[in-house]
Amino acid sequence: MLPVLTALEMQKADRKAIEELHIGETRLMELAGRECLRMISETLQRDSLAGTSFLVVAGKGNNGGDGFVLARHLLNLDASVDLILLYPESLLSGINREGLAILKAYETFDTPLRIFHSLEEALPFAAEGSYDALVDAITGTGLRLEAGSMELAAPLSSGIELLNALRIESGAPVIAVDIPSGLDATTGIAATPVVVADATVTMAFLKTGFFLNEGPECSGELHVAEISIPGFLAERACARLTDKEFAAEQFILREPSSAKHTNGRVLIIAGSQSTESSMLGAAILAARGALKTGAGYVAISMPLALAGAMHTALPEVVVIGRDMDSIAEKARWADAILVGCGIGRDRDAIELLGKLLESDALTAKKLILDADALYALSVIGTESLLNLSGEVLLTPHYGELSRLCGLSAEEIARNPIETAKAVATSFGVNLLLKGSPTVIANPEGSVLVNTSGTEALATAGTGDLLAGIIAALAAKGADLFNAAAAGAWFHGRAGDLAGDIASLVSAGMVADAIQLAIGEIFELEREE
Repeated sequence: MLPVLTALEMQKADRKAIEELHIGETRLMELAGRECLRMISETLQRDSLAGTSFLVVAGKGNNGGDGFVLARHLLNLDASVDLILLYPESLLSGINREGLAILKAYETFDTPLRIFHSLEEALPFAAEGSYDALVDAITGTGLRLEAGSMELAAPLSSGIELLNALRIESGAPVIAVDIPSGLDATTGIAATPVVVADATVTMAFLKTGFFLNEGPECSGELHVAEISIPGFLAERACARLTDKEFAAEQFILREPSSAKHTNGRVLIIAGSQSTESSMLGAAILAARGALKTGAGYVAISMPLALAGAMHTALPEVVVIGRDMDSIAEKARWADAILVGCGIGRDRDAIELLGKLLESDALTAKKLILDADALYALSVIGTESLLNLSGEVLLTPHYGELSRLCGLSAEEIARNPIETAKAVATSFGVNLLLKGSPTVIANPEGSVLVNTSGTEALATAGTGDLLAGIIAALAAKGADLFNAAAAGAWFHGRAGDLAGDIASLVSAGMVADAIQLAIGEIFELEREE
């Protein structure tokens, strides 16, 4: 899994590479420029860049220095370059001044290079230019933004506005060097204005800001440039990005000689019915999620009046009642227990959760609390979790987590990674924070980020499916932290495969695609 770093973590890794590994700053910048060149060639899908034209807008920091190196290599491949310096040369650092000096030497030869020493000088030419690509080399990862957007001052704002305007007018793609200018590399909060890139070539490691807040909208297609900063400098990264290889590792296939009781026994406590409503669907979807993910045996505790409908929908499921004796007996038998999908929010549901958390039959089990169980937990208090000695997973969205921890949904959304890590550590549980991205944290402070899935999952019932998927993976042997992260990946991939039009996908369609998502991985492994 790829590491995902905050801006501060990247700064530390960069400094260690220079000071402890003696990788010179000039060498890092040279590699950054060369990697940008390679990625640009791939983005433009050109075998040769001869005859192409580029606009490079450069700031005063090392991001601008990377732009100088890139400009030189573009010229070496017979491309033409217009370079705009947003700041006076006197504000450049020594290494950047050196890079610019090389380009000025190129100017003395018959090279297709124009260097503009201010935006005002460049505007008449840039407006008339026909560029194959626009390069954002303005701010890099050093920009820090507080909550909400902030106005950027000129010439920074003017340079960003020029790139965005030319992108719209000409259709030329914007390639951001390291990160789109105006975007906070840690939080993904965007300033006003912010570069909207078609592709971003980020140095060494992914940054958390690419996946949070406005980051996904501004970053475009992400490319990680290898610039000789080794992975062991990011071993304590803020987070890691889930992928199909990780998800495959958490999925335990059935042994040929195995039996149903050895392939994951799942107990689901879900569903409710009253004179006003029925939540049978939530129970069915949770059970479908577990079955589709290969659980060997699924039992569900629900009002027995709903048993007939459940058996019609899923004849494989064993139904038991909602009395504590029946639940305790199955809880001792189960490998993983899921509580909450559609149990309701009335007094009976709240009292049920309280009894479950006090029951000796559940305290040492892998326990997943989802949906209505999270509401009940916010009423009875998170202190009740202290009675549990087994692995626990909470699966809230921002609103549900807000009720549990006291932060507003807006505060959580501002930095969901740090929030999830803090809550998981404070409560002593695993936490899957639903959103885009989905963030999974454990009590030890490890964080996984899942980006699979689209708006196909933004429909009722998909959360119940996810809970069932996680329960099956955990019952079959994965620990809850990894089961949650892998479940989120499979869930997202199933959403991708469920239908051609994401906005028309239903939870039932996602359920039908779970096996496609799982089969895709193992089919790939067989082909290899």
